[in-house]
Amino acid sequence: MARSYNCLLFCFIVLFIIPPTTSISNTSSKPKALALLVSKDSSTLQYLTQIKQRTPLVSVKLTLDLGGQFLWVDCDQGYVSTSYKPARCGSAQCKLARSKSCIDEYSCSPGPGCNNHTCSRFPANSISRESTNRGELATDVLSIQSIAIDGKANPPGPFVSVPNLIFSCGPTFLLDGLATGVKGMAGLGRTQVSLPSQFSAAFNFDRKFSICLSSSTTSNGAVFFGDVPFPNIDVSKSLIYTPLILNPVHNEGLAFKGDPSTDYFIEVKSILIGGNVVPLNTSLLSINKQGNGGTKVSTVDPYTVLETSIYKAFIETFSKALLFNIPRVKPIAPFGACFNSSFSGGTTAPEIHLVLPGNNRVWKIYGANSMVRVGKDAMCLAFVDGGVNPRTSVVIGGYQLEDNLLEFNLAKSRLGFSSSLLSWQTTCSKLTSNF
Repeated sequence: MARSYNCLLFCFIVLFIIPPTTSISNTSSKPKALALLVSKDSSTLQYLTQIKQRTPLVSVKLTLDLGGQFLWVDCDQGYVSTSYKPARCGSAQCKLARSKSCIDEYSCSPGPGCNNHTCSRFPANSISRESTNRGELATDVLSIQSIAIDGKANPPGPFVSVPNLIFSCGPTFLLDGLATGVKGMAGLGRTQVSLPSQFSAAFNFDRKFSICLSSSTTSNGAVFFGDVPFPNIDVSKSLIYTPLILNPVHNEGLAFKGDPSTDYFIEVKSILIGGNVVPLNTSLLSINKQGNGGTKVSTVDPYTVLETSIYKAFIETFSKALLFNIPRVKPIAPFGACFNSSFSGGTTAPEIHLVLPGNNRVWKIYGANSMVRVGKDAMCLAFVDGGVNPRTSVVIGGYQLEDNLLEFNLAKSRLGFSSSLLSWQTTCSKLTSNF
């Protein structure tokens, strides 16, 4: 009887007083934030990052796509993993990805990217504007750097794993136009299966991420997932916020009927250069019923792209706002306005203001983000002509984002921006130097 009592007492202690060791390890291993380093490719001007994926883990180089629907990688060449799992039709993964396609008759040999009774999403190359209906949805292991937030230096933490991260398999031809060695694209867009959404769900942190792109091809920027306080600087507390707008029409690549755009749109009310209003058709700044018009933020366009009538007015207003009579030189593609190299853009370029809704809501673009040196003899206005009737009237490109901190808060549907970090005597490479 005593032995039975002792046994019961021991079982009670084990089950109810001592927490299960698996719970302890799961809780303690969950990070508060994650980081992906981002470099700028000097040849293509694409922003690149690397993930570790598969079993055994393999480093995979990717082009960063801010508006991309999800992670996609080339599965046609050399994809080997013992943890690869195709998403079967009707599965939770297919429903989360909002797939409406079930493939039952693949003619290729079974393997990653080619399995019957699987659902698909359509991977797209946002650089070449190519897409495909071959896009088997699958899951695999992904490992990423965590951040040990300590309120001081926020050093790198251990690598943590997502055992079943959803992604899409793309064919090799989709890599055309991407930087050398790239095997796919890292999508950060407004979907439930983009990297920010999956990371926040896996580790239970805030649905937000920040990007800070370096202006140098020799030093890194980063994408931060979660809430990251930056040491020795209150940039994140000084962000200006503006609502993110949902474009109800998906107008980039293949999509299912009724899918909204996955890009990040904001409302720009007007554009000022040196205090002067750029004369433009303001209806172009709104999104119409077809999903055309408006302003979006992009990491796949190297420079800001403007609809033709806006672009012409923009160049004319900029030229008139110059403080000095700086001679124009022959335009150098892809730019339409270039000036003699004696023009030191960082100090004499007029400020460009994107005026947003609300009082004093202005995204300021200074010379470091508006002028680019081309060769030895020219400084060019780093904005390009997007043609007549483009899908989006204003696309804020990568060059204008460099050394700016941008926070995309998906839970609150708002964008926070710092304007140039040079105003704080810092850069994106300095903010990411710990990594």
